[in-house]
Amino acid sequence: MDLTYFHTFREVARKQSYTRAAEELGYAQSSITMQIQKLEKEYGVPLFERFGRTMRLTPPGEELLKLVIPMLELYAQSKETITQQAGGSLTIGTIDSLAAYFLPPYLQQLKQKVEGLSIQLYPESEAVLLAKVREGAYDVGLLLERNPADPALTCTYIREEPLVLVAPPGHRLVQAAEIRPEDLNDSEFIVSEGSCLYRSTFEKLLKDQGVAFRIGFELGSLEAIKHCVMNGLGIALLPRIAVEEELNKGSLGVIPFSHPELSFHLQMVVHPRKWRSRALDTFARMLQESS
Repeated sequence: MDLTYFHTFREVARKQSYTRAAEELGYAQSSITMQIQKLEKEYGVPLFERFGRTMRLTPPGEELLKLVIPMLELYAQSKETITQQAGGSLTIGTIDSLAAYFLPPYLQQLKQKVEGLSIQLYPESEAVLLAKVREGAYDVGLLLERNPADPALTCTYIREEPLVLVAPPGHRLVQAAEIRPEDLNDSEFIVSEGSCLYRSTFEKLLKDQGVAFRIGFELGSLEAIKHCVMNGLGIALLPRIAVEEELNKGSLGVIPFSHPELSFHLQMVVHPRKWRSRALDTFARMLQESS
């Protein structure tokens, strides 16, 4: 069986779309369809089923993916080991705030250090990226957590990443010397999606303190959240790295509120049996040296 077919199969499973897989791999969509059909003929079972516009693995497809991922990884390891190939690929799962505001300079440095490296970056929810690191679909994951993210994975603390409550500069809470939980009563919040860990932690903290609050907007984009806050539509809890530029420009202000439960750490997670390619080792070393 041509390994190209397995690589295509893995990409369709990742993208849940023949079209997006074709764009990623540089194939015509008809070529993707043909390769999957040949795999299904080889194994005698359907590997994907369609749900609306997305493709979902069938149970046999899920079992095949578990075998294909280590098979392709072993092939990549053999190429680097035998030919001393400098490039290769690195697949990173992370959350939106780190993908947009933390990782870009490190990815630029990594491309300079590892010539010919192909990097795939997938912004995901915490639960999804941890699952995909456990499955071997991602080489490494980066997320914000209070405790070790997953006991089944090797978790490395990189540094503390502060969270800040932000509001327009002239907001009454920004002008205060110190804010207690009760001072947030009746505040209207602009929040990220429900799967966001720091959102759920903050909401639990407010409820435990008996603070009444309202969710004015739930938005999937950090940029949209920031612009809504700047326009006076509510206040928001965000990683400081996501609002550093706006704070420096004075278009957002920090509400002086802190609590031990809002202490989060940037963590790197890797499967304990993951083969450490040159690219992965270099990336991990760069992150640890940044702490």
